[in-house]
Amino acid sequence: MDKAKKFRQLLNADRHFFLMEAHDGLSAKIVEETGFPAIWASGLSITASLGVRDNNEISYTQLLDVLEYMNDACDLPILVDGDTGYGNFNNACRLVQKLEQIGIAAVCIEDKKFPKTNSFLETKLDALADPLEFAGKIRAMKATQKNPDFVVIARLESLIVGAGVEDAVNRAKMYLSAGADAILVHSKRPNSKDIDDFLAAFDRNVPIFLVPTKYYTVPVSHLTRDKRVRGIIWANHNVRACVTVMQEISKKIYNDCSIANVEGEIAPVTEIFRLQKNEEYLEMEKKYLPEYSNLSAVILAAGGPGPLDFEKPKSLLKINGKSILEHQLDALRSVRLSNITVVRGYKRDEIQAKDVKLIDNPKWKDTNAAYSLSLAVPDVKEPYLVLYGDVFFKRYLLRSILDYASEHPSSDMILVCVKEDYIKGGYYLRLNKRPDVFGDDDELTVIDVRREREADKDGDVVYFSGLMMVNNHLAVQQLLEEEDCENLHISDFMGHAVDKGMKLSVIMSSKEAIVDINLLNDLMKAGELL
Repeated sequence: MDKAKKFRQLLNADRHFFLMEAHDGLSAKIVEETGFPAIWASGLSITASLGVRDNNEISYTQLLDVLEYMNDACDLPILVDGDTGYGNFNNACRLVQKLEQIGIAAVCIEDKKFPKTNSFLETKLDALADPLEFAGKIRAMKATQKNPDFVVIARLESLIVGAGVEDAVNRAKMYLSAGADAILVHSKRPNSKDIDDFLAAFDRNVPIFLVPTKYYTVPVSHLTRDKRVRGIIWANHNVRACVTVMQEISKKIYNDCSIANVEGEIAPVTEIFRLQKNEEYLEMEKKYLPEYSNLSAVILAAGGPGPLDFEKPKSLLKINGKSILEHQLDALRSVRLSNITVVRGYKRDEIQAKDVKLIDNPKWKDTNAAYSLSLAVPDVKEPYLVLYGDVFFKRYLLRSILDYASEHPSSDMILVCVKEDYIKGGYYLRLNKRPDVFGDDDELTVIDVRREREADKDGDVVYFSGLMMVNNHLAVQQLLEEEDCENLHISDFMGHAVDKGMKLSVIMSSKEAIVDINLLNDLMKAGELL
């Protein structure tokens, strides 16, 4: 069922319903999840969120941009505050055409002159449009619409400017004769006297919408005694709530010079991801992105906690509700890679994962990554990824390294490296040339590996990130078998590979896309990468 039909059914039902204000995609999604059956796309709220006045200071195309995001974010029908129709009958017709094209259900236009002033600020009696001209605008809009269920609502401003109930009644009848599907009668009194008087004087049996922003103390039960009252609009409360909370939080952060005291008062980042339908994207990623067949992965997670003395393996430290290991497994499975081995050591029994092979390194205290790798690879019969268990990265790096491996079969190993010495790995890699542009040079290779740091005079020194691809798995396995891996540092392993003529290619990454978790600050930074 299209959204216009949903709205038409609400309009034709025998009871009232509530519309909640939204002003962007996120607020539209929240309104939907709250349970409201329809959305009021408030002109005041949308302009406020854009930082301009509600005086026709945005064009209808700018309004359409916002509405398209709102409509895409939810399944609710949207009633748009269309101001005066953004001009004469011709502009109003164009507005209807574009609203229908993006799937909007209904529009409400007010009988004031263009450009208009917000109703709560308006005081001029001559602000009202000529009723014959406005009726012509309604006729043109109804003649333009293609979807018979699309709804056009005429908004009466007579009570707002003090023109009186009789003027409002006369205008309402004229607009209904022109084809309006419903009437919205507006008032800024703090009580419902204007509304009550209008309902008593108006004798047509048509749907009526009310906006009790100013007369909020009047019970809804009083307003809906008249069965013609079909829609009650809560017109601007979400944007006003945003303003209050943002002012309070901004002031607190400014005064404290810290975010530590507000973290518990605001939505976690994971809630933003949920509202953005991130899980839906991850499922689509599995379905539509290329599958990398004949690949395995080894996660080296045997090491102790290091400076992060949390008494648990670093791979189990949580970032936005998920452990590093879970994030890594999700990334690997997003490319449909299922043959995964995890090497455990420190508190090994705490590291559990479904559908992975677990290998233990009993000598984890006295060995390093090279030994853990040597334990895992004898059973691996195909190219494989190697991930340090404490490395957190943006997923595009995973796809970059896999694509590079398929396009450069002559590379024995592909290393993701960073220019900044932020990992403190105790060694550096010297390249065949200076890396000029991150990720764009596919000719970078390692020519030397040193444990002792030297001055980087030529800018050709980089540092291993903890993510690599072993393309020539047979040659690497043979190298590991030849080495005394229990006493082999990973830098020695890479150096020996270079000495034997193996090609170690390099993909450059910014440190903003990959983090080695060693300090509490690293955990916080990893959370920012999500």
